[in-house]
Amino acid sequence: MNCKTCKAALPNLLLDPAAPENSAARAHTAVCSACALELTSLQATLALLDTWQAPAVSPYFDQKLAVRLRELQSAPAAGWFEQLRSRLLFNTGRQFRPMLAAAMALVLIAGGGSVGIATFQHPHSVLASATVNDLQLLDKNAQALQQVDLLLQDDAPAAGSRVSLPQS
Repeated sequence: MNCKTCKAALPNLLLDPAAPENSAARAHTAVCSACALELTSLQATLALLDTWQAPAVSPYFDQKLAVRLRELQSAPAAGWFEQLRSRLLFNTGRQFRPMLAAAMALVLIAGGGSVGIATFQHPHSVLASATVNDLQLLDKNAQALQQVDLLLQDDAPAAGSRVSLPQS
């Protein structure tokens, strides 16, 4: 057992040291001083929590609570701005999550729509067939084809000369 798994097993060892599933953790704390120190620290914390006593409730608690509730009920209602402010200050924000998701979706739709419109190609340029596109490319590359023809003519042997093949 390593220290990481032993530290995960320390709460179980602390609450029930005689349990059979805690035998590996007990053996590790006997060998490892860091884990043994952690176990004694947890034992000291639990011992300190056992000595703590809850404070006694005031005998006038119920009366004070009833007076406070009557004061709050008789107070004038807060305005809409104060209600909005208190909702924004004292909430978890869960009620704003659907509105935030909707706003983000609208931003994505508007942004995606504008990019799609900006890159949209007209259907007239797409209607040409592959053969027409190839012929247009050949027309554009006429100069390159002429240069290739000139190179091929320079490499061809003259009509009256004989080409001798190397003897091996």
